[in-house]
Amino acid sequence: MVPTKPNIIFLMTDQQRWDCLGQFNEHIQTPNLDKLAERGITYNQAVCQAPMCVPSRSSMMFGFYPSQLGVRTNHGGLYEEQKLPSEPLPELMRRAGYHTAGFGKTHWNHGLHNPLPPTRGFDVRAVGLARNSGHYEQDAAMMGDLEPDGLQAYHEETKHYGSGEENALGYIGATSQIPMEHHRDGWVAEQCLRYIEDGIDQTKPLFLYLSFLKPHAGFNVPKEFEDLYQLHDIPDIAQPPWMYETDTHLASEDEASSESNYSKRRAVWETLTPEERKRTTLRYWANCSWLDHYFGRVLDGLEQQGILDNALIVFVSDHGEMLGERRYRFSKYCLYDSSVRVPMILSGTYVPEARQGTVDERPAELIDLVPTLSEVAGLPRNPLLPGLDLFDSLQRKGTFCELHSKTASARHSTPGLMWRKKDWKLILYMNGTLNDAVGRVDEFQGELYHLAEDPNEWTNLYTDETHARRREQMTGELLMHLACTWSRGPVFYDSHGFEALDVNG
Repeated sequence: MVPTKPNIIFLMTDQQRWDCLGQFNEHIQTPNLDKLAERGITYNQAVCQAPMCVPSRSSMMFGFYPSQLGVRTNHGGLYEEQKLPSEPLPELMRRAGYHTAGFGKTHWNHGLHNPLPPTRGFDVRAVGLARNSGHYEQDAAMMGDLEPDGLQAYHEETKHYGSGEENALGYIGATSQIPMEHHRDGWVAEQCLRYIEDGIDQTKPLFLYLSFLKPHAGFNVPKEFEDLYQLHDIPDIAQPPWMYETDTHLASEDEASSESNYSKRRAVWETLTPEERKRTTLRYWANCSWLDHYFGRVLDGLEQQGILDNALIVFVSDHGEMLGERRYRFSKYCLYDSSVRVPMILSGTYVPEARQGTVDERPAELIDLVPTLSEVAGLPRNPLLPGLDLFDSLQRKGTFCELHSKTASARHSTPGLMWRKKDWKLILYMNGTLNDAVGRVDEFQGELYHLAEDPNEWTNLYTDETHARRREQMTGELLMHLACTWSRGPVFYDSHGFEALDVNG
């Protein structure tokens, strides 16, 4: 029986800035992703729901905001399968009749308290890490088992890059001296290509998930992709007119973490020459080009198998990267655009011809992917989820992102909340931890940026009374957005069931 539902190809990177695509940056070489944009819809106002890996990915996969899931930091996770608030995306696809194959990073974290963590819906699974990494999934092919020498060579090359490969040396990087297939992403890509060649179940529609660990640091880049760029072509990173943050949520974090990774990295970066700093940008872009190369190979393989004749192709990243902005800040962990905006493309033959090659400027969020793909797969809409169908005409007034503690401390900081429109952004935050926050809510502070005139977000207009009306309007929109969202789920009880949510409306 020939499948009639469209195949769904889900391509993902880790920590790729929204503007690190050739269609937005003439310096960057991403020809395969650019081709997807030419044949699809680019959502150029898309944001993540938390600027860090675990809450962002959990939110995207389950369709709820991080604060609804309770997964707010990289130290969180949904550990108990019988208590999941909704079905994760691969399980939804499996239930819709798809053959589900997952290659690469999910970062569920559910292996931390579960000796046999399930694949959560994947029929085929491969992970480019060791079995004891905390990311093993039951019956998954693990790089540490199948290519232990290659994984060891990778760890040896990056052993001085620190936690998450994000210390100063991780961002300075190096020209890699190991074969591409011994990189974790290279191994995962090769596993995916082998599956495409001889593992696809032709009797079912395909849900293929390919998720890489880079361009996230460390920047140990294969030479052939580093050689795509010339140092003299790399532009400087624009820096603000001030030396230190004041009256921002980052200033609050700096005050609370005097020995933060930021202060250590800044101390190194201030000693580097402009050319040395540019090389970090070069290597980050080279990482993007390297992954684009693998996406191209995978898409070519799928095309040869006829999979793309009837397909929806998704490309996203989980969050962005500051890349040295705001006085040498790297990584994410903030609510500024370079961190919270993400690339998002929907492409393939499923996209109506009239919309191919277009840019959609409506507010879009990563949580929109579950309802969108559920609709594509023919599943009923889950009325508890706050996301929207990206192909539908309904749109929200702005986009939401939340930031909680980034430290390893068991005590969470009070959250920072973002409400973003195309031309304006509001950020609300307060100092301290959650344990006594209820008695201090009057201590909140804010940031307001006119993105159309100040895309770098250097001029905080929050206390400027000429913008008081806009500030109050956006504050009210943020409040009501969260109130309406949290009223829906993840738990909802009513004598009329989900009819009270106008599920058929």
